[in-house]
Amino acid sequence: MTPRVLVVGAGIAGCCAAIALARIGWAVTLIEKQSAWQFQSSGIFVYSNGLAQFRALGVMDEMVAAGFPIADGRNVYLNPDGSPFLETFYPSRFEGNHQVPILGIRRADMHRVLSRHLSELGVEVRLGCTVEQLDALPARVDAQLSDGSRVVCDLLLGADGIRSRVRQLLWPDIEPRYSGFGVWRSVHQRPADLADKIMMMAPGLRLGIMPISQSQLYLFGTVPEPAGAWFAREDWADLMRSRFAVFRGPAAQFLDQLTAQSEVLYTAVEEVVMAGPWHHHRVLLIGDAAHASTPFMGQGGAMAVQDAVVLGRLLASGLPLDSVLDRFSEARPPICRFVQEVSRQVGVSGAQSDALEHARILDAMRSTAQQRVDDFYAQLERLHR
Repeated sequence: MTPRVLVVGAGIAGCCAAIALARIGWAVTLIEKQSAWQFQSSGIFVYSNGLAQFRALGVMDEMVAAGFPIADGRNVYLNPDGSPFLETFYPSRFEGNHQVPILGIRRADMHRVLSRHLSELGVEVRLGCTVEQLDALPARVDAQLSDGSRVVCDLLLGADGIRSRVRQLLWPDIEPRYSGFGVWRSVHQRPADLADKIMMMAPGLRLGIMPISQSQLYLFGTVPEPAGAWFAREDWADLMRSRFAVFRGPAAQFLDQLTAQSEVLYTAVEEVVMAGPWHHHRVLLIGDAAHASTPFMGQGGAMAVQDAVVLGRLLASGLPLDSVLDRFSEARPPICRFVQEVSRQVGVSGAQSDALEHARILDAMRSTAQQRVDDFYAQLERLHR
């Protein structure tokens, strides 16, 4: 009998898991609580380790074609006035294969690629639907859905993000924790000569510029914000412009053009820190539902798709399902914890508002930044299994 999986949540983790399992012959139903595809991020960048997972999933070439690849992997660091002070280069090799070192892409374009593969694979997708109740039994899951239907399946994947309904039902004590940071994003037309990933730093502030297509780029800025801070959407453009007004150079033209009609997004940055195992009987959490991270290492999407690829490989191995879930919950937490810890450290360092301490951090970066990049990706490869 064909095994059946219910995937809850159609973000990166859920879509990729649905594709991975459909490719190995599972019957897949994917549900998403939003009634239409919507994306809580204007753009995303994916490094070589994440692209290696998209390659394994069979979607990498389409992702690269839809986005903006930075073939030399260069990341340019600038002072607030736009003067350069450092360059680092990201690796292109991961798991023995060469990938684009850095890819910028609109989240909507990424999901168009994924949804096309879902359709080609015959995955049943239900929008405007989520889990109301579930009964996780040793050999099956019985789920009651918000559309009134009932699904009995061999496996249920909770890929429903930071505020996971699946996690709430089975792990109610695990809640998101606020990181102390807010992230601001905006989308702009890309000048033809802006083709690098750029990071600008000032005391307590970081602002990045990343091409995400041949015609567009996005700004992403992080700044400490008080817990519980709320800002009216109509004020986002003015607030983003004022938060990062210290940055001139290439950022000035984009900040200065922000208006109420601009595509601007603000989100409070939260983490989900959850010790393994990430499964209870036949219910498994993946992606942000299990290990949401701060954005400072750009690894959230990569970890989500890696969850999907690892799970697909384990299921294709012929091991009993219970053994697969045990092995997944042994393999994935160490690498996700590593990413969370490094990202948190980078965020704390960048939040240093004292000018002298900030200058000391920048001075140290000049001699250690490239080695830290190399060491980080070497450790990611060692931990990936």
